[in-house]
Amino acid sequence: MSEHIVTAFAEELSTLGAKISEMGGLAEKQLVQSTKALGDMNAELAREVIAADQQLDDLEREVEEHAVLLIARRQPVALDLREVMAAVRITGDLERIGDLAKNISKRVIAIGSSRQQKRLIHGIERMSLLAMDQLKRVLDSYSRKDVTGAIEVWHRDEEIDAMYTSLFREMLTDMMEDPRKITPCTHLLFAAKNIERIGDHATNIAETVHYLATGEAIGEERPKGDQSSFTSVEDLTK
Repeated sequence: MSEHIVTAFAEELSTLGAKISEMGGLAEKQLVQSTKALGDMNAELAREVIAADQQLDDLEREVEEHAVLLIARRQPVALDLREVMAAVRITGDLERIGDLAKNISKRVIAIGSSRQQKRLIHGIERMSLLAMDQLKRVLDSYSRKDVTGAIEVWHRDEEIDAMYTSLFREMLTDMMEDPRKITPCTHLLFAAKNIERIGDHATNIAETVHYLATGEAIGEERPKGDQSSFTSVEDLTK
């Protein structure tokens, strides 16, 4: 392969990496702003988050189109091919993170200006801070092809799951004690679940980084701390 072709391919990979970086920044911003909108019950900010989601959708399509053309022109193999496929997989996760942030903002609008559930909202904010940290760390590990950093993110997903399970139980208890809280708590429950899913997508990216750097999948079962599916009304009334 000529030096010219190698240089051109490296530049195209660099373009993919730049678009991933741009998408990562937008996804982080969407999560930050949707969480702020929830904490402040700011419907105007929530609408801005919803409108901004189109940018992530457009970037995902650009990356996919660029990747298809790159494969067709260069026919990469081994690590080069993994680079391209990893970019496509990560953009998919980042696009979904944007969708989940948008969904949180939709819940803000649905709840309205009620601040009755301040304690639960604070819990969701803490959970979101952890998800933000996970997202930032895993994007950093991708930019450096840092397997160790990616594995750390992968193991920490249990923390977000455990926080979600705790909030899930709190919200169910509140709804059982006061039926007037059912509607706002239901919306908050969906918001918390969206953040838990964002943590899952950060974990997906960590697995992609591991595959990119090593050529192998992580040889362990993914750690999970979400016990909400095992929580029953009887458990809450004991």
